[in-house]
Amino acid sequence: MSDPLSTLKAMIDAASRIVVFTGAGISTESGIPDFRSPGGVWSKMQPIYFQDFVAREEMRREAWTRVFNRTAGWTGAAPNAGHYAVARLGPKLGAIITQNVDNLHQASGVDPYKVIEIHGNASYATCLSCGLRHEIDDLKPAFVERGEIPACRACGGLVKTATISFGQAMPEEPMARAEEETLACDLFIVLGSSLVVFPAAGFPALAARNGAALVIVNREATDQDELADLVIHDEIGPLLSKAIPG
Repeated sequence: MSDPLSTLKAMIDAASRIVVFTGAGISTESGIPDFRSPGGVWSKMQPIYFQDFVAREEMRREAWTRVFNRTAGWTGAAPNAGHYAVARLGPKLGAIITQNVDNLHQASGVDPYKVIEIHGNASYATCLSCGLRHEIDDLKPAFVERGEIPACRACGGLVKTATISFGQAMPEEPMARAEEETLACDLFIVLGSSLVVFPAAGFPALAARNGAALVIVNREATDQDELADLVIHDEIGPLLSKAIPG
């Protein structure tokens, strides 16, 4: 019987279109904290729900204080070996469906169009009314120096980081694209996700039901391991560096 690394390499070699699904586990190796484990982000501070952000000025102020203080630690890190290995899949990579908001797949050299961010992106902000993009660095001086909560420069609407907050609707276009790519792939690789947050966690099972090979790489067991053709409990960066060498 082949060892897991050899099996993974063979599955990648045999695939024609690969979808990679990434969770917090791929970015912890870059020093980005995860959400739910002991010591993770939500064990240190309460999440701000979308409805509270919209309704209450003090919640907006708290949210922006966290952004500019980098309290959550979701931005400012560099890609690690796992991100770069995924980028080396090249033309075989149909898409990356990511639960992460850290922009590290794009920073590793992956075409941004191939990165489907189903929970948004913390590296910039958008207007909740007109959708205009705002750069975080452009918003900081007014808040830090004068205490002004960011507002849209075009329409005056509420501005929020481009992440999907608790209580906020999942983005329709990314979710539709993620489903389309899941159904088009012949190999679906999960990297560093506990697969407990739905509807995002439904994509691996969808791929398996549609006939794609399913690989799950995660330090801990998941509820979907029994669906997978290959399960590996290992560190992502070192493993993928061997499976997808430069």
